[in-house]
Amino acid sequence: MRAFALKLLVFFVAIMLAGLAPAQAAAPHIQPILLAESEGAPGSHITLAVLMQPGTGWHGYWINPGDAGQPLTVDWTLPRGASLGALRFPVPGTLLVSGLMNHVYEHNYAVLVDLAVPADAVPGTALAVTGKAQWLACTDKICVPEQADLALTIKVGAPGARDARFDGWRAALPAPLGSQAKFALAGNVVRIAVPLPATAKLDQPHLFVSSERVVDYAAPQRFLRDGDTLVVELPRARFEPVKPGKLAAVLRLNSAGDGVTIDAAPGPVPSGGTPLEGAAPPACLAVLLLSALLGGLLLNVMPCVFPILSLKALSLARAGESERQARREGLAYTAGVVLACLALGGLLLALRAGGEQVGWAFQLQEPLVVAALLLLAVTITANLAGLFEFAVPGFAGDGSPQGAFATGLLAAFAATPCTGPFMAAAMGAALLLPVIPALALFGALGLGLALPFLLLAYVPALRRLLPRPGAWMNWFKKAMAVPMGLTVLALVWLAWRVGGDKFAIILVVLGQFLYFVLNAIGSRQRLGLGLRPTMWASLILIAAIALFAPSAIDPAAAPSDASDSILPTQPYGEDALAKARASGKPAFLYFTADWCLTCKVNEAAAIEREDTRAAFEKAGVIVLRGDWTRRDAAISRFLSAQGAAGVPLYMWYPANGGAPQQLPQVLTPALLADLAGGPNVTPKNIYRGTW
Repeated sequence: MRAFALKLLVFFVAIMLAGLAPAQAAAPHIQPILLAESEGAPGSHITLAVLMQPGTGWHGYWINPGDAGQPLTVDWTLPRGASLGALRFPVPGTLLVSGLMNHVYEHNYAVLVDLAVPADAVPGTALAVTGKAQWLACTDKICVPEQADLALTIKVGAPGARDARFDGWRAALPAPLGSQAKFALAGNVVRIAVPLPATAKLDQPHLFVSSERVVDYAAPQRFLRDGDTLVVELPRARFEPVKPGKLAAVLRLNSAGDGVTIDAAPGPVPSGGTPLEGAAPPACLAVLLLSALLGGLLLNVMPCVFPILSLKALSLARAGESERQARREGLAYTAGVVLACLALGGLLLALRAGGEQVGWAFQLQEPLVVAALLLLAVTITANLAGLFEFAVPGFAGDGSPQGAFATGLLAAFAATPCTGPFMAAAMGAALLLPVIPALALFGALGLGLALPFLLLAYVPALRRLLPRPGAWMNWFKKAMAVPMGLTVLALVWLAWRVGGDKFAIILVVLGQFLYFVLNAIGSRQRLGLGLRPTMWASLILIAAIALFAPSAIDPAAAPSDASDSILPTQPYGEDALAKARASGKPAFLYFTADWCLTCKVNEAAAIEREDTRAAFEKAGVIVLRGDWTRRDAAISRFLSAQGAAGVPLYMWYPANGGAPQQLPQVLTPALLADLAGGPNVTPKNIYRGTW
């Protein structure tokens, strides 16, 4: 079964990499302008500025953005013989969001760079300097990658009038310290000795370390005075800390933004000193990890996990066989769940790093994945119904670590279509965090999903609550073929929604063919015989046809159920949302997908109801619907901007331009009716996500 599980995992990873559409750039929220301080004589140096102008509520990032973010970078194109120095950033500020420390600029800021004018430049001519700039623009809830083309024409000649603004921009740069700083590693703490006169006044100091993976940015910083030496103590980075050969940083001296640059080398650091007040509050990554753990735990009762509950039920029942067997299965199941979550999370992060606009459960937007899951569900249904048995321990085999591991893989894969309470903020933050803490969140999610089974495996008192193994298990196994058969029907419907009629018909025929082949295999198994070559050939043929089935999809053929909505609904688009907000009426925006069972439950229980329609009509609510069943880069960008890793997502926009509110992922009719009861109603049971 090891080879089978490995091939299946490779197959899943391969098909998830297929057919991904490139992302499109979002509208800029930070406006850049390239400026020159003056004209430049041949062979001279002049200063250029990239003036970054954030919109209200937006911010940009320092050269080391902290726990999340991306600074300004520019790919320059220069005239022959010209050269540019490094970008010089002003002293940043701090922004703590959900325990993540960011180094930001929440106002206009200028990044300076020195241009060397070619010595052979002819006076009176012009030099064209262009560059492609990229940066990340964020609010405390939204992050948008942005880019722009910069262009500037500089006249060659004797310097004339200067742009006086450069004086202020230059003053905002950190000043050179002029003395060598020292640092030392003491256990989990980095200690830095900064030569600084005792007479220098400090007001809310903060040390911005530009070297990455050295310190924990969000941890409290401790400052001590030892004569003319300022000692700074910072906890080391929590994930894969590096041991630097040197340490570069900027020390902010006061709340006005004055600062100095520091280049520290390994050396002695005073052990004592008089403590000063720190500058940063404690980190809360632990809160995000706990949220991911609780989110995974709650996924066990979310509708999107129901298709594989039959497999888990059989494993739980077998856990009473022996202490050793129960623990082995518990660990193997947990390993399968956590590995699957880490693999999906790692693939998601890699695709997003490559510019793809994808989110949680992105794999179910791929027709090949739908086809693979449908055929797998047919196989499991046939096995549960007793038509055939796996020749080696498998997904629903007769109790083995291999079978528990494979069940864990499938459980995690089937649980990803929906997000749930607690999980949304953690998964949204994971899309912005560095790789290691982001993967830690995905691992915590998997641990939460596996936790009930793991507890049963290691707590005998809980296992004693389960029925004793017996003949009933065979009947129970066959009974569980019913929900798995319903899962097959649901996947056929999803195939129709994702790929249209032809794609669904092909998969239905393949599923029936596979069912008959498995029945024939079971007949030979009951006689103690092996598989015939024709059976192997049939299975290979089924896999080959499934592999090419997506080629039958007509991109315009997938149906839409928006016309069947009880609510008068418009399709989501950036223009449609802007128009709705400009109308002065309240708006309700919801994102759904046909593979998200939580979405469908919410729609049936709270959205697609006559009383909701009546309340919305009375209040003049405009309803927008975003369908994420198929890949949609615009929807993916919006989900990411709201800190949502996937669907469902519900947004309420009050009348007359009020602040938008992100609604819970579990809706009630009363909640929507309360929202429609007034232009600025904020019910107590509404929360706003942190990311």
